[in-house]
Amino acid sequence: MTESMKNEIKTLRETSKIAYVRSVSETGHPQIKAMHVLEHDSLDTQYFSTNLSSKRAQWFLHNPKASVYYCNEAQFKGALFSGSVEVCTDHETKAFLWRDGFEIYYPHGVDDEDYCVLKFTAATVNYYHRLHNETILMKEF
Repeated sequence: MTESMKNEIKTLRETSKIAYVRSVSETGHPQIKAMHVLEHDSLDTQYFSTNLSSKRAQWFLHNPKASVYYCNEAQFKGALFSGSVEVCTDHETKAFLWRDGFEIYYPHGVDDEDYCVLKFTAATVNYYHRLHNETILMKEF
């Protein structure tokens, strides 16, 4: 993979406001949900907020396998990151992702028992653009 392609993936990831998160349901079927991109601390880690009582959080507790897809529809390019999700309920991680306005969903604040953070860690990324499709290991970044 060229440096140019790596930079395209980084730019796509950093400019996306929405990511499509795939989980596996209790029946083994893939489930996809659009989620707001809020924070990341490296290219291979992405954080999302949700309710601990949600189906998605419960699915990840039973099966952490996941993928996260970022795309630019206008340029017809996309990056599919595959890896796993950790459901975080510790204060430090929840405070890291907390935003003003979350009180609407979590009235007890950052320590609301129903507020959790999904920490996605990628193992691979598949990048598609200009009729080119390539999968690489994240450690090669």
